[in-house]
Amino acid sequence: MINNISLAVAVLFASTNVYAVESLITVESHYSAKETADRFESIIKDKGFTVFARIDHQKNAAGVNLTLKPTEVIIFGNPNIGTQLMQCNKFVAIDLPQKVLVSEDADNKVWLSYNNPQYIKQRHSITGCDEVINKISGALNTLSIAATSK
Repeated sequence: MINNISLAVAVLFASTNVYAVESLITVESHYSAKETADRFESIIKDKGFTVFARIDHQKNAAGVNLTLKPTEVIIFGNPNIGTQLMQCNKFVAIDLPQKVLVSEDADNKVWLSYNNPQYIKQRHSITGCDEVINKISGALNTLSIAATSK
């Protein structure tokens, strides 16, 4: 009996991992955090995206006498693409507009991170919108590589 339960738990755990999707995609940058964020913002503006906000968490921390390694969030979007995704499932709006996080870790490495569109698809049980999801995935990949690579 215990062997059967152990086997069932192992199968459940294995099958759960098969369907799990990483929620964040993270790319190492060859630039400083500020330069990476500046590059990303410039690239998305050139591509016709709207930048809604750029939040400098390090600066905000300093404002309350706390320290934080460089950490910025850029909130941006393209209503043409975002609206198509919201037409698939209105609840995806909680994850829009898109965001990127540019941060520096304890080893002074800089990273650009964003929500994996496949995770958003899974989170909101989006069906029938693979073309839009793939378009968003491709755009985010292209933009992040352009901002972080030399």
